[in-house]
Amino acid sequence: MEAATVAAVLGFLLLAAAGRSAGDEAREAAAVRALVARLLGPGPAAAFSVSVERALAPESGLDTYRLSGGGAGARVRVLGSTGVAAAAGLHRYLRDFCGCHVAWSGSQLRLPEPLPACTSHASTRRYRYYQNVCTHSYSFVWWDWARWERELDWMALNGINLALAWSGQEAIWQRVYLALGLTQSEIDEYFTGPAFLAWGRMGNLHTWGGPLPRSWHLKQLYLQHRILDRMRSFGMIPVLPAFAGHVPKALTRVFPQVNVTQLGSWGHFNCSYSCSFLLAPEDPLFPIIGSLFLRELTKEFGTDHIYGADTFNEMQPPSSEPSYLAAATASVYQAMITVDPDAVWLLQGWLFQHQPEFWGPAQVTAVLGAVPRGRLLVLDLFAESQPVYIRTASFHGQPFIWCMLHNFGGNHGLFGALEAVNRGPAAARLFPNSTMAGTGMAPEGIGQNEMVYALMAELGWRKDPVADLEAWVSSSAARRYGVTHKDTEAAWRLLLRSVYNCSGEACSGHNRSPLVRRPSLQMATAVWYNRSDVFEAWRLLLTAAPTLAASPSFRYDLLDVTRQAAQELVSLYYEEARAAYLNKELVPLLRAAGRLVYELLPALDKVLASDRRFLLGSWLEQARAAAVSEAEARFYEQNSRYQLTLWGPEGNILDYANKQLAGLVADYYAPRWGLFMEMLVESLAQGIPFQQHQFDKNAFQLEQAFVFSTQRYPSQPQGDTVDLAKKLFLKYYPRLVAGSL
Repeated sequence: MEAATVAAVLGFLLLAAAGRSAGDEAREAAAVRALVARLLGPGPAAAFSVSVERALAPESGLDTYRLSGGGAGARVRVLGSTGVAAAAGLHRYLRDFCGCHVAWSGSQLRLPEPLPACTSHASTRRYRYYQNVCTHSYSFVWWDWARWERELDWMALNGINLALAWSGQEAIWQRVYLALGLTQSEIDEYFTGPAFLAWGRMGNLHTWGGPLPRSWHLKQLYLQHRILDRMRSFGMIPVLPAFAGHVPKALTRVFPQVNVTQLGSWGHFNCSYSCSFLLAPEDPLFPIIGSLFLRELTKEFGTDHIYGADTFNEMQPPSSEPSYLAAATASVYQAMITVDPDAVWLLQGWLFQHQPEFWGPAQVTAVLGAVPRGRLLVLDLFAESQPVYIRTASFHGQPFIWCMLHNFGGNHGLFGALEAVNRGPAAARLFPNSTMAGTGMAPEGIGQNEMVYALMAELGWRKDPVADLEAWVSSSAARRYGVTHKDTEAAWRLLLRSVYNCSGEACSGHNRSPLVRRPSLQMATAVWYNRSDVFEAWRLLLTAAPTLAASPSFRYDLLDVTRQAAQELVSLYYEEARAAYLNKELVPLLRAAGRLVYELLPALDKVLASDRRFLLGSWLEQARAAAVSEAEARFYEQNSRYQLTLWGPEGNILDYANKQLAGLVADYYAPRWGLFMEMLVESLAQGIPFQQHQFDKNAFQLEQAFVFSTQRYPSQPQGDTVDLAKKLFLKYYPRLVAGSL
């Protein structure tokens, strides 16, 4: 593609940012000043002067910030071309000049006195995108406004200027479906429960975990208004949902002649909960429903002209004919521009990566070519591992955002491909005729591996990769803890070369450790790193504990590495138990089983219980707090328990969203492991083959009992993280060194 054409395509996308008037400058500056006060407190915030001036950007559409002042009692001046740019500049000052740190788990904000003098300037044309459709279910689902406010502050500080805003859409759909003639009971039957709405929105599921209470719709409408107001006050561009073509089965009752196709099943669900109905692109109802929804949505929430829709997410289209795929794509876009002539469609590019055998060159070209160039913005969702832009000639001229997906299911587990993340965006920009329009973070779940997201956010403002990742993680650790320490630096260098050094297409941030899986004799335990690096990093962090124990971020990291070490130990004990069983050695089997089930797992649960961020009670309490009655609280809690474990009524996507939480380890993983070891011992003692099928049936009874349980769990931490981590270390590390667990 000619360079001029590429520039024109990217230029169209900049219209959304350029269209913000100078009259918004004061509002955006006020929003950032309020952020500074929330972050630092009113006193320290007075030392900062924040202004927003569109003219600061050398070109229309650029995001630019400039830092100056400070030193000898002078105020630090933060100037941005948008509110987001000013917030990103503030974060840059706190990080690089003051040695501070802002993260999901907490912040380290000890400001030096006087504030350091500074001169810094940065510009970027690129979008900085955030979220995955799944994040709304795996992480955001039970949030109240207070938690959303903290997240929006984090987004602004990290320079995010494009993000999904999908709360409350079911309330809008309810209005549309009622207007079309569906009954309230038909609508209630269609919507999934709160913990599974992401997959209802993408057409993968319906009904499962529902219905949605009336109070849910009211709360989500309220939240969406507050979220949008805050996003717009920062100068962020919210991405609203649009009609993708999926409809309730009940539509066929109201319109018997409607042309719909029932798609195949998804995620091992039967058609009671999947096999969604897809409206034919040529059916007259398609533009009617699409425009009804978008008109009602924008009447309620306004618009910033970018909309998300995913018609074939992890679902094979009914035809591979390019003409059909082009028509299906065009019909979605036409419904958008009928209501909003300036509409731009944000498409998750996951479908091309997830089913490459279906999405050949002709099929991909049909979809990408069905929307005018510059009106389709594609998220290359898993670009750090399996970039699609390379095999599609930069998405055939459509602009795309290079995204780091990183996490699946919101799992705990130290993981990262930092080298690929570091090099990937620059490589995409240099790709021949690249139409890369920005960088993004698109995890399925958040609240883990914070170092990875700190790097990705920083890359959104860099033209080149970080030159020395070892030095970068060392300085990042110093900012996290508020002090430089040789042992923590050494620990992070070990983690960088091990758990954060995954490479190749096999890399996936989905924790498949035996700890969090239903046991069998066929489980894989191989990892891409040397486990001894994790154990040594564990030792080094504990060595630093007497100096750093007062740092909340240090305590969080110590617990997370201790949790990872315990996860590695589970794999090693499993290997011992399996080898003993296969060698018909009863005593070694009993020894390994006893140590795993009765010593290691209870000790892990106890360590996790020392931090509120690793409590099942906190997780479930979020769900209960969203309710307006006890019955509703029980319903939300069961939704949450299902998502963490069985995921479906029959374990359809079993343990996909696994977490390592105090209470979940003790009452879900440990009993399952105990049952497995008990049946292995019985099998060996009686000289009969292990019956995996029977174990699976028995395990399902345990798993289901956990989901239906009403046991309440502590939502406040118990015990001291450092002491408990040290006890675990002193018990197991000498055995590791001696080579005999």
